[in-house]
Amino acid sequence: MLRIRTSSALQASWVLATLTGCAGMPGAKTPPSGDHRGQVIADMIRASARDEAARILGDAPQGSAIVDASSKDQPEFGSAVSLSDQIAGTAKTQLLSPIPAELPSPATHATQVAPPQLAGHDQAEPLTLSINGVAYRLTPVNETLVSEVQQASGVAVQGLNPNALAWVPDESAATSSEQVAVLDQDSVLDQGPVVLPENVIPMNLPSVLASINSQHPLVGRAQWEVRQAYAELDAANALWLPSIQLGFSWHRHDGNYQASDGDIVDVNRNSFQYGMGVGATGAGTTAARPGILAEFHLADAIFQPRVSERRVWAGGHAATATMNQQMRDASAAYFELLRGHQTMAIVRESRERIADLKKITVDFSEAGQGTEADADRLQTEVALMDGRLIQTQEDAQVAAVALARSISFPSDGTTIEPMDMTIVPLDLTTPDSDRGSLVATALRNRPELKSEQALVAAACEAYRREKFAPFVPSVLLGFSSSGFGGGLGSDTDNIDGRYDFDAILSWQMRNLGYGERAARAQQSARVQQAKYSKLSQMDLVAEQVSTAHTRVQHRFTRIAIAENGIEHARDSFQKNMQRIRNGQGLPIEALQSAQALEMAQREYLAAVVDYNQAQIDLQWALGFSVEGL
Repeated sequence: MLRIRTSSALQASWVLATLTGCAGMPGAKTPPSGDHRGQVIADMIRASARDEAARILGDAPQGSAIVDASSKDQPEFGSAVSLSDQIAGTAKTQLLSPIPAELPSPATHATQVAPPQLAGHDQAEPLTLSINGVAYRLTPVNETLVSEVQQASGVAVQGLNPNALAWVPDESAATSSEQVAVLDQDSVLDQGPVVLPENVIPMNLPSVLASINSQHPLVGRAQWEVRQAYAELDAANALWLPSIQLGFSWHRHDGNYQASDGDIVDVNRNSFQYGMGVGATGAGTTAARPGILAEFHLADAIFQPRVSERRVWAGGHAATATMNQQMRDASAAYFELLRGHQTMAIVRESRERIADLKKITVDFSEAGQGTEADADRLQTEVALMDGRLIQTQEDAQVAAVALARSISFPSDGTTIEPMDMTIVPLDLTTPDSDRGSLVATALRNRPELKSEQALVAAACEAYRREKFAPFVPSVLLGFSSSGFGGGLGSDTDNIDGRYDFDAILSWQMRNLGYGERAARAQQSARVQQAKYSKLSQMDLVAEQVSTAHTRVQHRFTRIAIAENGIEHARDSFQKNMQRIRNGQGLPIEALQSAQALEMAQREYLAAVVDYNQAQIDLQWALGFSVEGL
């Protein structure tokens, strides 16, 4: 926005809604024949700018001039213009090469800006704008005026376009809030990427869900538990396989020992063995450490792989359940973050409405049409709004911390901010779905129930092992191939090869059968515990589905009611403001409608956030992974 001073030194305001697209200027764009898109957009912006300029200036005093950009005497422009001092901080790095001292001669009815030299320019020289040969003196407006017009017109300046024209008086003014910048239509309509601070990480719901992976502590632990279960399964499958033992042994005996015929003999002797199998002494076999040894209970070799396999199934489903649970928690944390930022935006907007009412109330009080008490009341309300705004900022930052914890985000000073500019309802499951069908779907799909069922199966296999244990033998198979020798005293003569093979099958009845019965009773109790644990989990799943579905139904109704409430609240506020403009009421009378509008907006936000969380909860309760969202 530029403020124009006429020769009578009276100020007027003119929002330049179309400037850089004029013919003859660098970066000018002329719409092709028959294409009125750019002109329609420009007309809309001009109309909004005129209304805002008239609102700001009010009844202009006699002698002032408000230039209408849509006047027939003004040139036809093909692209929109937005002026904002908000870009002052980035203008220094995004400007084109220094603007030449003289611009090309404009065509007829074109607008010419006469910028000063960037270096050596006399700042006392007035800034001028020439339109159709009429020179106007330009003075920058303050930040508040620009933001008000920008808010009313709905045009936000995000950054500079490479083809834009911009002017900065000098280096020191490059960071000032009083700057004039001209952007072409593409820079407004085709807004490029916004550069965020280094300590801000933008995220949306898909990126939050993608952060839940094997690096998450809880998910990673669950996955490593599955790997442990697979290792136990491999060990159970290998019970049949023999072990290999290599080494050497040396045995020395001095003194009496009993011979096989019963005589006590005083003898000093030694023996030495090496190779595959060690530990043989005297005439005995290599039973201590056979070279190849297979030793197991046949019941373990048969049933232990089955038990381990079902525990692997249980662990895999438990890991899936952990993943789904963490995604559900992360989704809820993201919605809370979005709630915090949207609440902050609502409070900020409400604060601006209350501040406008305060200004009007002060004006009424100074004009004798209102009381100072009303002005003080509005000033108090503004102070309260400032406190609530700080509270919303705190809530948003706390929600960001909670989200970072839920996705195990590094605590390196970065802050998570939502990429979503607004929040919309998620329609994953229709509210009128049959609840019985939903419960049946959940009982079929929930990984928690699959894990419980696998644990029941594992307990059943363990019971079968104890049931058949007395009827199958324990097995010991040993084979040794080694060198063996020895002699009297310390002589180790006659070392030569030897071979030993041992096969042992034994059946065991523990504690005269009472031990077997106790073992079977223990495993039977574990089976019943697993079954009742599964039944309890089924009841919990049914409750979760019913609760989530009930919330989806009622919160969907809340959204419709909240939408209607916003419509009526906004209409009430606008009508109150219209009455005030028409002199039919005091500004204090619009305070309640402004507060009601804020409450309606916050109620709608709460309804949508709660509805989305209920949809995520229902999706999770049905056993469907939230990752597909």
